[in-house]
Amino acid sequence: MDRAVTAAAKTKPGTAVIDALIDREQERFLKTHPRSAAAWAEGKQHFLYGGPSHWMRRWAGGFPVYAAEASGAHIRDMDGHDYVDFCLGDTGGMCGHAPEAVTRAAVRQLERGATMMLPTENSLWVGAELSRRFGLPYWTLTTSATDANRGAIRIARMITGRNKVLVFSGCYHGGVEEAHVEIRDGRIGMRNMIHPNGVDHSAVSKVVEFNDIEALERALAPGDVACVLTEPLMTNFGMIPVADGFHRALREITRRTDTVLIIDETHTISCGPGGYTRLHGLEPDIFVAGKAIAGGIPAGMFGVSQEVANRLWKIVPHVNPRERQSAHLGIGGTLAGNALTVAAMRAVLEEVLTPQNYATMIANASRLAEGARRIIEANRLPWHVTQIGARAEIMFTPEPPRSGADVIATRRGDLETLLHALYMNEGILVTPFHTMFLMCPATTAEDVDRHTNVLGRFVELVRDAGVV
Repeated sequence: MDRAVTAAAKTKPGTAVIDALIDREQERFLKTHPRSAAAWAEGKQHFLYGGPSHWMRRWAGGFPVYAAEASGAHIRDMDGHDYVDFCLGDTGGMCGHAPEAVTRAAVRQLERGATMMLPTENSLWVGAELSRRFGLPYWTLTTSATDANRGAIRIARMITGRNKVLVFSGCYHGGVEEAHVEIRDGRIGMRNMIHPNGVDHSAVSKVVEFNDIEALERALAPGDVACVLTEPLMTNFGMIPVADGFHRALREITRRTDTVLIIDETHTISCGPGGYTRLHGLEPDIFVAGKAIAGGIPAGMFGVSQEVANRLWKIVPHVNPRERQSAHLGIGGTLAGNALTVAAMRAVLEEVLTPQNYATMIANASRLAEGARRIIEANRLPWHVTQIGARAEIMFTPEPPRSGADVIATRRGDLETLLHALYMNEGILVTPFHTMFLMCPATTAEDVDRHTNVLGRFVELVRDAGVV
């Protein structure tokens, strides 16, 4: 986590003490991780921001651990430390590390060819299963959820003839440019310190607060929005639960204004085999997911309703035997839907993300949430825990936020950074951008209890320091 995150908390009491504690934890981390520290120094000689992805620099230890191997819910680093992994690749590893079914399917497909830009027999099974699980009839595979969101947005613009995309403040939908906006101090600006790059967001984006039905109604009334892009509940700005009646209103308003509703379940697919959408009977026009669906192999997907398909086929026919090649939709990629990814997706859907495994994952998330709540309540702390399916989060506020504005106003980035630094020193990995925990099928009750023990020590640390 960037120390810059703590800037929002500089006016909070105890900030200097917390910064000193963070420094102490980072010094301990440096002493106990010499090989990772040396590797990070070397990596900065070759990579633009130190690692293969610039996200990899955002760990609270001051540098990331370098992974040597991973299995199930555990990672071992170059220095020989074992970690219980609740980050799980920020959902990309939700199936667990090296799940046997996926490894077996991937090796078998690699021996037969990884990518040919041709469909395989596995794709027939995968397409049918996606329709069965998520309820939408027609699917397209991509290389990431970002690409899936871009494709969905492009289709929405094609069938509506409109330019703008509405998102909710504090959202995250991958590298989608239209979603790089938020409301801060009553004004619309770039989200989370993202540097502007010349795009006129007033021409392509609208942004309102999550759960604000009146603001949504006003924003869609002019009829210039092609689609609303949203998660079922927000998970990337701290978990923001959905208010009663919001989804019903969202669906009614989007239908009335002929606005395509895109639901991005890249994170909330942790709710069950059909994601939050199936669990709660949502009716998206386009459904998006990615990350976990191929067991860690890069993949994304989007499905469309019959109505969206029919409207699209009027523009670009899906059957025209007189043409040698169909028209290009302006989306896709050479590796999209490759044979390796499809084989891994089949293994995930058939053998890993099963109802039985979801039950185990959700039970462990409940165990973690209950353990954290017991500590919070016993110490009378103004914190809360939110759980949704196999995912839970600790936030340093008394009540769950209702919007991104609530998060901005109350977030304690300094405490988050300290907690994350302590976690890393004590063998716990969580999503570095906020304190969110994810279970995989291999997560055990012992793994969860290890976290509860470490959280208890964190509370002792900050109470002894007088900052809570």
